[in-house]
Formats: sequence, structure tokens, C-alpha cells
Amino acid sequence: MAVQPIPEGYPRVTPYLCVDGAADAIDFYVSVFGAAERLRMPAPGGRIGHAELELGDAVLMLADEFPEMEFRSPKAVGGTPVTLHVYVEDVDAVFAEALARGAKELRAVRNEFYGDRTGQLEDPFGHRWNLATHVEDVPEAELEKRAQEALRSMEASGNGG
Repeated sequence: MAVQPIPEGYPRVTPYLCVDGAADAIDFYVSVFGAAERLRMPAPGGRIGHAELELGDAVLMLADEFPEMEFRSPKAVGGTPVTLHVYVEDVDAVFAEALARGAKELRAVRNEFYGDRTGQLEDPFGHRWNLATHVEDVPEAELEKRAQEALRSMEASGNGG
């Protein structure tokens, strides 16, 4: 049998996080997001060289910082421009659990015009997460109408463009 170019059990796109404190991050993602650890490879100095978690049908890879290899966490570089979007069964409960375990609220949970109830937080390791629960199927015509209303509202409040 030929080797598959995309290995079975891996999505085409897989986030790979650099974490200052990978073992603690794994514990956080397992306890808050319900992730399941599927692989952990130790590295010298007590660091984690590579780990893999399953979050539903997604895979999240992570490792400790290795500055000697130019692999640095958000804390080391002053933040991150990347946000991970995760759908969960109960966004309010997961968001509250994340905050209780040291995450910082960036945007409170609220219902959005596109049918999701969502909020944004920064985990204790500097990574940003949008947590969401889909609460309404919005027909395309209604979605376009609501999007225009949301843009007008942003412009009126001085938050647009």
C-alpha cells in the first residue's frame, strides 16, 4: 500500500502552537475544551518536544518553546495575530471554565447576527480563542440583511473602518 500524502486521522490544516509551559497548556485544553491527549514526546530539560490533542474532529499540535530553533510563544514575541475558532456544546459554560482557570476575557459571550453565540478570550499561555455555539440557522437573505445592519451600527458608533 502506498503512503498517503495526508496521513489518516489528520485534517489538511492543523494548528501548531508554541507554548511557554506546554504541559500546563495540555492540562488546560483537556480540562476546559474537553480535548483528548493522543501523543506526548518529551524533550531534554523537561520540555515537551511535540504533543497532539484531539478536539472533536480536529487535531491541535503543540510544543514548548525552543528559542534556539526560533520557536517562540506569544508571550515571548509580545502577543499573537492568530485566533483559533472552536465550536463547543455550551459556550457559556466553557467560557466560564476558561476564565476560572486563568484565561482573560477579550470579548464577552453574546449572540451574533450570523447565528452563533460567541466570545473571545486569551488563554494563560497567550493564545486567542473564539469560542462559539451555533444557536440559529440564518437564511442567506436574512444573513445579508443582518450583516448590513451590523456594519451600519459599527459605523454609527465610530467602530467601523
